[in-house]
Amino acid sequence: MKIINLSENNSVLKHYIREIRSVKIQKDSMRFRRNMERIGEIMAYEMSKTMRYKAEEVKTPLGVAHTEVIDEKIVISTILRAGLPFHQGFLSYFDSAENAFVSAYRKYKDALKFDIYIEYIASPSLDGKTLIITDPMLATGGSMELAYGALLTKGKPAHVHVATVIASQQAIDYVASHFPEAKTTIWAAAIDPELNDHSYIVPGIGDAGDLAFGEKL
Repeated sequence: MKIINLSENNSVLKHYIREIRSVKIQKDSMRFRRNMERIGEIMAYEMSKTMRYKAEEVKTPLGVAHTEVIDEKIVISTILRAGLPFHQGFLSYFDSAENAFVSAYRKYKDALKFDIYIEYIASPSLDGKTLIITDPMLATGGSMELAYGALLTKGKPAHVHVATVIASQQAIDYVASHFPEAKTTIWAAAIDPELNDHSYIVPGIGDAGDLAFGEKL
């Protein structure tokens, strides 16, 4: 299994990560959403370098050009609601991809303990396709595992890309041990060292869904 941490190399990506972390800049929800999209776009570009291509010809006004295009059927999925801006960044680059959506949420038993529930899924067939699961915050890995299990009811993908903006090291280890090793690649814009008592990533960014769309009851 490949684990790719894009923050290991310097690029403009680090600028956007800095902005989504900043408590001052986070107050601008439109800027937060756009930065999530930008991170998705950059990650999609990097991911495209690892995909299979085929040769094609395209007719121009002056002749025929030889080129190569992606030779994989892509399905981009996201975990509602926080994943929507990140998902849009991928869709801006893989604009012919199919799409899938899963709702996963924490139901707290008390201040610290919670269960994760899946209540909704909409997906095309995944058989033989490349599945990209986008979730901006990979804290424990539990939501990702349940979302993946729900998506498998729609078919067996040829390869799975787990894409996240901020992950905890604990979640990276968890996903690596619970997803098929030979058919999974984990992509993270940054990996943080720990979780707090509420299972939030530290230093992290806070609640990505609230920052993008406003607080919820």
